[in-house]
Amino acid sequence: MNLDPKKTAVLSLDVQEGVLGFVPGAEGALPQAAGVVEAARKGGFFLAHVGVGFKPGYPEISPQHPRFSMIKERGVLLKGSDSARIHPSIYKQGDLVIYKHRVSAFAGNALNMILRAQGIQHLVLFGFATSGVVLSTLRQASDLDYLCTVVKDACFDRDEEVHRVLTEKVFAAQATVVTAKAFSTDLI
Repeated sequence: MNLDPKKTAVLSLDVQEGVLGFVPGAEGALPQAAGVVEAARKGGFFLAHVGVGFKPGYPEISPQHPRFSMIKERGVLLKGSDSARIHPSIYKQGDLVIYKHRVSAFAGNALNMILRAQGIQHLVLFGFATSGVVLSTLRQASDLDYLCTVVKDACFDRDEEVHRVLTEKVFAAQATVVTAKAFSTDLI
């Protein structure tokens, strides 16, 4: 894998304290996620953490939206709260954090504008859950003409079979799929 750090962004997706509560078992992918982030830092890649985050009172959530209404009911993922915090295994003070309001990393924020302003053409994606934010972000990124790489073992889904099918069959149509070790080894 030959990635240009000036044209490549590494995006962690929903690797947040509160999301771990919704995706039991995701902690198992944290060591691989941390390895990807460390390799990105060493390689000088643009790094951003994209997570779910809402304003007090949840004005961004429609009562007709069942998935996000549950977040409002539980009172979690408010910007600045512990549940919205990027997991400490990958976050360092000063890292860029971009909040979104729906499933895709591009939903309701300036992510695309920031990436374009930085000259980014290639995205390296990982996060929780594979069938949620990773799938939605990959689809939208591809439609926005980004080249993409998915780090499969730094992703997690509650349904192992769904994760397998997505990373082994579906994602290959729009991305290069690699392991965290392969990604890190190729960069260092």
